Amino acid sequence: MQWIIVMLVLFISSMEMLTQNRWKKQVSASLLENCTGCVLCSEDNGCITCHHRLFLLIWRDGIRQYGMCVHTCPPGYFGVRGLEVNRCTKCRSPSCESCFSRDFCMKCKDKFYLYKGQCFRQCPPGTAAQPGTRECQETCEPGPWSEWSACTHESRTCGCKWGVETRVREVPEAAREERTACPALLETRRCRMKKHCPGGE
Repeated sequence: MQWIIVMLVLFISSMEMLTQNRWKKQVSASLLENCTGCVLCSEDNGCITCHHRLFLLIWRDGIRQYGMCVHTCPPGYFGVRGLEVNRCTKCRSPSCESCFSRDFCMKCKDKFYLYKGQCFRQCPPGTAAQPGTRECQETCEPGPWSEWSACTHESRTCGCKWGVETRVREVPEAAREERTACPALLETRRCRMKKHCPGGE
């Protein structure tokens, strides 16, 4: 009877060891998957430090924090290289898809327009939405029209029945520097000329 009990205890303990070994193998396998590119890795939190060319991406799931080493930061993050660790830092604005720094957006998510590093649902006053680039471009407000020029035809001011006269308006310096799209800056219209030139020219 004692022999049967001893054999039973040995069998149960060997089964427990086998189960523990399997669990350890599964943990180490999943740890290796989560620790790709890691220099230091935690079973609970994934990567802690990465190889020098990679970025450490940290995200939260409830109260838990996980780390992963990546070649490029995902949308909504930008890479910051440091002396000890390179990190993926989250863009401050949730409507920003990619950013240059925490507060300067370079591309906005759908349904948003980019203007001076910020994302807007509607472009601010004085700007117009560019659907192709999803950016807000400053609208150009040129100065007043000049007086109409003299009526000419092929550089002559008389001797023909019809000619053309033109007028122009200036663009503000700021709009010229930013190459803002402006409305018409030159207008022409048909005009009647003096058929006979003075002195019979």
